[in-house]
Amino acid sequence: MSGLDSLYQSIILEHSKARHGSPLEGHPAAPGLPTASSHQLNPVCGDEITLRIEVDGEKIKSVRWDGAGCAISMASASVLSDLFDGLDRSEAMELIEEFRAVMRSRGQLVPDEEVLGEAAAFGGVARYAARVKCAMLSWVAAEDALRQL
Repeated sequence: MSGLDSLYQSIILEHSKARHGSPLEGHPAAPGLPTASSHQLNPVCGDEITLRIEVDGEKIKSVRWDGAGCAISMASASVLSDLFDGLDRSEAMELIEEFRAVMRSRGQLVPDEEVLGEAAAFGGVARYAARVKCAMLSWVAAEDALRQL
């Protein structure tokens, strides 16, 4: 395993254990701010995510989520919650598209760390078709929630 792969693996493991943006329960949305949520399920493996996005104007104020599943799906939600904090909704949608392109590339696209930050750690997951849905689950939920706002 290369040093970079090892670093990426440690990012995924750290986020799967210390889940940023979770739990959703016990963190009510701020009164008066637009909020949308989405529940997504990966029927192949049983991973589940419920994600809530709260906005103040065009800025994402908070991303909270609850979920159950593999380390990849939980770490991906954790990384997403960190990355989206404070972004404009349009910036978040662009980030989702960039992440989706990397995931669909089957490992052919090298993730741009300048754009994706810690989400670049999931670039290796793209080589495993069965795991792509795990990594994408929270991103699909975020996209759905943003479209509701």
